[in-house]
Amino acid sequence: MPPFTWLALPGRARPDAPRPQHPEPSPGSPPEPPPGSPQPLSTGTGPASGIPRRTTAPWRRPVRPRPAPDGGTADPDGTARRRAHRGLVAVCVAFGALSLLLVGPRLPLGWDELVYASRYAEFAPTTPFSAPRTRGVPVLLAPVAWFSGSVVLLRCWLTLLAAAALYLAYRPWLRAASRPGTAAWAAAGYGSIWFALFYAGAAMPNNYVATGCTAAVGCWLRLVRGPERRTARRLGLATAAALAVATLMRPNDTVWPALVLIGAALCARSRPTGARLRAGAAVAAGVAAGAVPWVVEAWVRFGGVGARLRAAGEVQGGMRPVFSLPEHLAALDGPLLCRPCTASGLGGAVVWWLLLASLVLLGVRAAHRAGRRAAAVVPVAAGLAVAAPYLFLVDYAAPRFLLPTYALLAPVAVEGARTLLTRREGRHPAVSARVTVAARVLACLLAATHLGVQLHQVTVHRGIQSGARGDWRLVERALRAHGVTPPCALAGNRTLIPVAHTAGCRALGPARAPDTGEGPPDTGQGPPVRPSALVLRNRPLPDWAARRGWHIHPVPGTYASGWRIAVPPDTARPGPQRR
Repeated sequence: MPPFTWLALPGRARPDAPRPQHPEPSPGSPPEPPPGSPQPLSTGTGPASGIPRRTTAPWRRPVRPRPAPDGGTADPDGTARRRAHRGLVAVCVAFGALSLLLVGPRLPLGWDELVYASRYAEFAPTTPFSAPRTRGVPVLLAPVAWFSGSVVLLRCWLTLLAAAALYLAYRPWLRAASRPGTAAWAAAGYGSIWFALFYAGAAMPNNYVATGCTAAVGCWLRLVRGPERRTARRLGLATAAALAVATLMRPNDTVWPALVLIGAALCARSRPTGARLRAGAAVAAGVAAGAVPWVVEAWVRFGGVGARLRAAGEVQGGMRPVFSLPEHLAALDGPLLCRPCTASGLGGAVVWWLLLASLVLLGVRAAHRAGRRAAAVVPVAAGLAVAAPYLFLVDYAAPRFLLPTYALLAPVAVEGARTLLTRREGRHPAVSARVTVAARVLACLLAATHLGVQLHQVTVHRGIQSGARGDWRLVERALRAHGVTPPCALAGNRTLIPVAHTAGCRALGPARAPDTGEGPPDTGQGPPVRPSALVLRNRPLPDWAARRGWHIHPVPGTYASGWRIAVPPDTARPGPQRR
């Protein structure tokens, strides 16, 4: 061996160096390491040398956190994930409890809710089921509406379903996001919106579309990374199931984010090909399974998919290129349906939207820097895909229309907020610490203000809806007082359907003469018949009814003004009359 070669061979002793003599181990000393294992340093460590002494056996290497597939840090022992899971459960429980407390289970069913609930005999009579409606909400109502007509029991059941749906929506984000805590904060952000709280116990589809799409995107983000086979199979089934539920509720809201997910799976060339194909197949299978009832009903009732789409467009007023962003901004503070919509009170709404958009942009930027671009771009693209038809093709607005968009943007906004509240080390650590503390205090104040405003909005709109829906009962009493009892048929303007259901009558449609051949739209209930009474709100008595001597009577004590009924001479009873 050439001289000094032993210097380049680590772990080899100098040939001419004396071998160290090891004393016999004492009874209390630790066992000797196994043969062939690295030997601990016996010199040059300890307090005298300034180098800390090793406290663990050298052959037992400390466990280091492995980088997660999305660029974050994994949680080897699951402590952070378990803590975040408990936080998510607490948020969902608080969401359901706040909805029951602020909205209350005794709120009468609304117009759309009556249409869905009347599929069951306990909520008869049956109201017309138009082309835009789907069978998803009646399926949700089945466990209660099948045997009970209690509104209180129905609302408690729906609130429980909404809290469970919120949990299932953000459960996949415990692993899909860069940090497990993102899931709980995102659920809290979405669940604190006033119309999410208001519709938690409502028989309406939008909340379930939001939670289904959010769960599907979270599972898709994990599935496309190429996990092990058993995990991939479970994630594929979860993705398909979430999209099937969302499609069963509203196919027109689910098809656009589904196309985004399929396109993203095809474009993610850095991911394994098999994982991309599985992700795209799961999305397509889920949408197809959820659309089967809608397609079957389209052929049975309307003569085809195209015919049902045309009928749905006629009911909703048609779709044409418009720009309805101002209407949606105005609807953030109510009413529940902005049609027609006045652009009043835009100041607070604009600030809220600008803050949300800023946080989303910060979240996308943070994900791009961390190498997790898909985790931010895909949910943002899916959320905007849901919002685009409502912003550019529909000329009216309702806050619930954009619930899926807010649910999908919530995790990205949380990541953006985290970048503002995380302390950065720089040249002036003291200044950085003060700025971070000030930012956190400001964030707490903004969060408290947001929560206070949203809870106030819930109580305000609960009172409005309680009064407005109570008017239907007052109109029913006025009809009874003037001799209109079941079986009966009512005609009138667009407020007719909920009044007819409350009164136990058949809804005919517009207040036209029964013998002119210009009857109500075809609802599958036969030709036009002579109405038993007319229900009018802010509308004069039709000329044909005035010529035939129909008597018009105001409805006293209503929450909203303008309610009147008109009855024919043969059923009219004494009372105040107005023209």
